[in-house]
Amino acid sequence: MTVPAAPHALPNLGSVLNMALASASGGRRPEHRVHATGDISGGRVRLGPGTLYGALTNLLNQKLIRRSGETVAGSDRRKVYALTPLGEKVLILEGERLASLSRLASDVTKRLGGMQ
Repeated sequence: MTVPAAPHALPNLGSVLNMALASASGGRRPEHRVHATGDISGGRVRLGPGTLYGALTNLLNQKLIRRSGETVAGSDRRKVYALTPLGEKVLILEGERLASLSRLASDVTKRLGGMQ
C-alpha cells in the first residue's frame, strides 16, 4: 500500500502529538494513552476525558489512527486503536521537524549566551 504525502497532515503540538506518540509506544486503549502521555511528556501533559476523546476524534478524522478492535473488561467494552501507515509517516515527519527545530533553538540559545 502506498502512503500518501503527509506534510499537510502534520498535527498541532500538544495533546494530539502526545497521543500519537503514546500510540506508537504501545498505548492501544484510551486509558493506556492517558498514562503513556503523562510519561512521554514528563508529566507536562495530562489528558482528561474531554481532551482524550477530542484528540482521538481528531486523529481518527485525519486518518492518523484507526479502530483496531475491542477488549472486554468485566461488563465494559473498550475500543482499541492503532496508528495507520499515514499516522506513522506523519509521526516520523513531525519528529524530524521537531529535532531540526530543537537543533536551531539550541544554536540560537548558545549564541545568545545560554546553555554554557
